[in-house]
Amino acid sequence: MRRYVDRYIDRCQSVRMKLIGVITEECCPQMLRSPLGASEAEEMAAALKVIADPARLRLVSLLAASENGEACVCDLTEPLGLSQPTVSHHLKVLADAGLVQREQRGRWAFFRLVPERLAIVRRALTP
Repeated sequence: MRRYVDRYIDRCQSVRMKLIGVITEECCPQMLRSPLGASEAEEMAAALKVIADPARLRLVSLLAASENGEACVCDLTEPLGLSQPTVSHHLKVLADAGLVQREQRGRWAFFRLVPERLAIVRRALTP
């Protein structure tokens, strides 16, 4: 299953929109145990593209290392050196893929990793 990055787009923007691969067991078979078929490879590549961005990899790392396993967007902008809207965009992509969960607390959004989804990626890359 794939979702659009943004559900509120017009026809001109839709040409440039990318689909986000939701990371599930079906999209990420253990590729090192047997050769992947063409459709399996496309699904897995879409899922891996989500974390194949340096900012998103750093976000995963920062969340994993954070106290209580969660962090507010406001605490992630400075370590990344990115603006709040940019960090929020990357966190939304990770959330759409199922790698992080978002919890709204008043005006602030807190994010935490979903270990089960990260385990799927890890198992897919394990021989």
